Amino acid sequence: MFVDHIRIYAQAGDGGNGIVHFRREKFRPKGGPDGGDGGDGGSVILEVSPHTDNLKAFAYDPKIIAKAGQHGMSQRKHGKNGKTVIAKVPPGTVIYRSTAQTVADAVDMERSEEGVDLEPIADLTEYGEQFILCEGGKGGKGNWHYKTSTNQAPEEHQLGTEGELGVFYFELRRIADAGLVGFPNAGKSTLLNKLSAASPKIGSYPFTTLNPSVGVCEFDNFRRCTIADIPGLIEGAHDNRGLGHEFLRHITRCRVLLFVVDMAGSEGRDPIDDLQILRKEIKMYDEELAQFEWMIIANKMDVEGAEENLAIFRDRFPKQTIIPISADQETGLEELKADLDERIGYRYNSKQAE
Repeated sequence: MFVDHIRIYAQAGDGGNGIVHFRREKFRPKGGPDGGDGGDGGSVILEVSPHTDNLKAFAYDPKIIAKAGQHGMSQRKHGKNGKTVIAKVPPGTVIYRSTAQTVADAVDMERSEEGVDLEPIADLTEYGEQFILCEGGKGGKGNWHYKTSTNQAPEEHQLGTEGELGVFYFELRRIADAGLVGFPNAGKSTLLNKLSAASPKIGSYPFTTLNPSVGVCEFDNFRRCTIADIPGLIEGAHDNRGLGHEFLRHITRCRVLLFVVDMAGSEGRDPIDDLQILRKEIKMYDEELAQFEWMIIANKMDVEGAEENLAIFRDRFPKQTIIPISADQETGLEELKADLDERIGYRYNSKQAE
């Protein structure tokens, strides 16, 4: 199961109360105030981990709750701090805070005409990066803090503060240097399989790829880039038709878009129409996304009719980079890799994987 967006309820622990207590021993019947301080509540912290690539772990239990701090004890003993909870998220996770304070309120808001008001509060992209989602409450002071020369038996003490809580939305936007954009069965999964060690599911029917896959394409001199195979796009995706936004959110982080076109028209579509529809859907979803660097990969050049269509295609888009390939027959891939290396290749640093 692949989960790339989910609603979460998070609650940090409350701080423990400071207590009122007086030392009473056999030979010290008036030992004075010795009420201890309360412990701090545990916080809820998110940490970017290289060992997870989606939000599936939260689907089974969409709650993150930290422990409260213990109350103070006699003999000035400090209450135990609540344990902080560190939840792992994949790189590319965007965090939104909801105006709702409970899950029930969030559900009601989602069903209403107004919808849920969300505020982006964090964008987690780097391995090891941490973000305090809910901060734990502070422990209160015991009565021994309030002893003075004129107040030898203080009754004052401090209550612990409440931990933060709220409803949050996590949205995963996959990070890759390049994103493969195309209609179902355009050959994106086969291409990613040939360019990298990734093994996305491949089949001769639409929507074989239902989840984004990321592969690493290796170049010479220890250079590389990451490529995302995104679920196939259909006309109307900007209105959330088909896989819609499930597809589009994952290409907003790419440095270059690779439009994979079935140049043979083997699915009964015209290659020029395909590209125009793809470009239109990208623009209608996000104007800024349409300004990204892009190139065209003319796939299935081994199929009859592809050469004739390519000649017409080049006349229609004379200023665009077009690289003819056959992912299935592994032709044209070296030219494609050389182009990608020049555009987005970077030298691999082993520390990035730690």
